[in-house]
Amino acid sequence: MKISCLQENLSRGLAVVGRAVANRATLPVTQNVLLSVDQSMLKLSATNLEIAMTTWVGAMIEEEGSITVPARLLTEFVNSLPNDKIDLELDEGSGLLHISSGNSDAHINITDAAEFPPIPTVDDGVAAEVDPLVLKSAITRVAFAAATEESRPVLTGVEVKLDESTFTMAAADGFRLAVQNGTLLKAVPDEVSVIIPARTMNELNRLIGDREEPVEILMTPEKGQVMFRVGGGDTVEIVSQLLQGTFPNYEQLIPQSYTTRAVMDLPTVLRAARTASIFARDGSNIIRMHLMPAAADTEPPKVEISARSEEVGDNQDVVDLDEIEGEEGKIAFNSRYLLDVLAVLEKGKVALETTTSSSPGVFKPTDSEDYIHVVMPMFVQW
Repeated sequence: MKISCLQENLSRGLAVVGRAVANRATLPVTQNVLLSVDQSMLKLSATNLEIAMTTWVGAMIEEEGSITVPARLLTEFVNSLPNDKIDLELDEGSGLLHISSGNSDAHINITDAAEFPPIPTVDDGVAAEVDPLVLKSAITRVAFAAATEESRPVLTGVEVKLDESTFTMAAADGFRLAVQNGTLLKAVPDEVSVIIPARTMNELNRLIGDREEPVEILMTPEKGQVMFRVGGGDTVEIVSQLLQGTFPNYEQLIPQSYTTRAVMDLPTVLRAARTASIFARDGSNIIRMHLMPAAADTEPPKVEISARSEEVGDNQDVVDLDEIEGEEGKIAFNSRYLLDVLAVLEKGKVALETTTSSSPGVFKPTDSEDYIHVVMPMFVQW
């Protein structure tokens, strides 16, 4: 193996696949990165046996070959070099990779590529394409609601349904539910539904960044795998294992009616909720929301956002509502769940629909019907 490439390109490629390198591994070779030659380019691959990442780096190939080297050591060394040409050469029979750039030289112990777990390939299944901005927004709005505890593995994933020209993503952790609908660029012939680990979705979200090329999705539920191909600049492929099991029938968890519907300005309510969370963290993390119709025709309807702690104190913030339908409403939320949903919606207006103080609260952006977020209430004395 004898290859030359630019430090900048190799560093960027190692940073991408480094996210899939195992931190603590029962199989030590998974802490390595696989270097090989593919399509006259340097191919970098890494896997922690749950997720595999592959990217390609432009290079001059003098001799082909494939080896694995410790990912962290190689990455730190390459990052320490100036932005110049790097030569990689395998010293035959020595078990060492010789790396040189300018006046810098290093030798790194290698492991035979045959010992590296095979990188999964997904070459058949249900194929679709999604606009990167649409996919990124959907993941941002949904993946955070997945469970982090492993007691119910299916809840640590995001259910992704493809149906003709639309997709639906849903995540739930038993206390909240996030559902986002979107449009595919390329329709699928058959309806398919899989559960993808939330960690995979978050890695995909990070990789999409500000890319503009459509993201390709290839699902093979029979093999229990999904692949995402992110183009534009350096192509990156992520192959992930699917979670096995049945996702909850979340449709029945979404309230179909309400007695109070309040439309709020997001930045204003988010600021008030963040203030209340300062007091809530010492008081069981509870934030109360009291929705009040206008007391007189000349006054706007209001919402009082408050929190209190026996040990620290209390606060109240009264915010004007854009509008309110129905009667007065009272509901309390876990502060983290409330802040999470307000933060991912960020700007514009949001509607909060409630029935009783012991029924779930439903958040919906007013400019779209594609997103719905249901949060279970906290039980408090009013």
